[in-house]
Amino acid sequence: MSSQSKSTFFATCAPGLEAVLHKEIADLRFAKVERQVGGVRFDGSDKDMIRANLWLRTAGRVLKRLTRFEAHGSDPLYRGTKDLPWEQYIKKGGTLRVDAQTKDSELDHSHFVEQRIKDAVVDRLTELGFPRPVVVGEEADLRIHAHLYRNRVTISLDSSGSGLRKRGYRVENGRAPLAETLAAGMVLASRWNGKAPMVDPFCGSGTLLIEAALISCNMAPGRYRKAFGFQSWPSFIPKVWNKMLAEARAGECPLGKTRIIGYDKNEGHLRQAQANVDSAGFGDKIQLEVADARTFSPRKGWNAHVITNPPYGIRVGESEDLEPLYSDFAECLRDHAVGSRLTMLTQDTLVDAMDLGPGKQTRLRNGAIECTLYQVDIKELA
Repeated sequence: MSSQSKSTFFATCAPGLEAVLHKEIADLRFAKVERQVGGVRFDGSDKDMIRANLWLRTAGRVLKRLTRFEAHGSDPLYRGTKDLPWEQYIKKGGTLRVDAQTKDSELDHSHFVEQRIKDAVVDRLTELGFPRPVVVGEEADLRIHAHLYRNRVTISLDSSGSGLRKRGYRVENGRAPLAETLAAGMVLASRWNGKAPMVDPFCGSGTLLIEAALISCNMAPGRYRKAFGFQSWPSFIPKVWNKMLAEARAGECPLGKTRIIGYDKNEGHLRQAQANVDSAGFGDKIQLEVADARTFSPRKGWNAHVITNPPYGIRVGESEDLEPLYSDFAECLRDHAVGSRLTMLTQDTLVDAMDLGPGKQTRLRNGAIECTLYQVDIKELA
């Protein structure tokens, strides 16, 4: 794996997190950083690619571009794919997966595109004497990503393997767990400095709490993972990864006196949160308490950051049923958390029910659900 030659990469993210991811990548000092729809483009070496997988908190995947070409039909797609030196990217006996997206192109069925690319790769490898690669799912040795837009094909290697949201610390999922990448994005967007108290009154399985602790302790989000996609490539040099991981762990700092507290009225949720907190190595450093978000009382004068993902309805009638909860939660904040800042993922109608002021609202997508990231300073009623 060359650590010097430059390539173009694209780090994907959930829609709405592009600005946060752009800052993350800029802070890593990669070259030619450019914010785009659905992610951020940058240039760098394979060593930079490894560092991106280890350190990016909001990226879903890091894709390494191999080529771009025009394909107005099946045969040009096949030829352009087969011309690539796939023998450099997969070991003999390795497994394969192809993912494709297509828009405004003559080839408008993603499954057909995936099949045609797979055929081209397999044909090239078998002609070179390789065993026929087996097509598998998430844990394939070589994951290929193809993007077609207006008949222009971009073929990339997925250097991450399974999505980067799968940190490796989660042992309990809960009912509707927040993606780790989205939780990290909420914390980073909140402007929390990692030292002020951080409170999640609807903590569920604890994802926001753990991601906040990782940020406060300067801990790389990829430190727990057992494998990345690039580790299966023939060019992978283990000592490069081992050195980078060791340097990251040497730069970690303790949580110290920073208060990170999760509340939930459901004791089962708190047991799940505790299991995840323990798995992440924070043990009793993150405080978990049984409490109703409508009545919890943060300590006066804390000026805490309240960062939370409360329940919100996605079917007709559910939002209306939740409006009293949000109204009561807002009243609790005005009574006990004046001077604090709220960062909350929810839906527009429920923001209106809180009557805390317009604040800042950013459109985000939580999986398939359109949401609003609502941020506002808690003030006394005029």
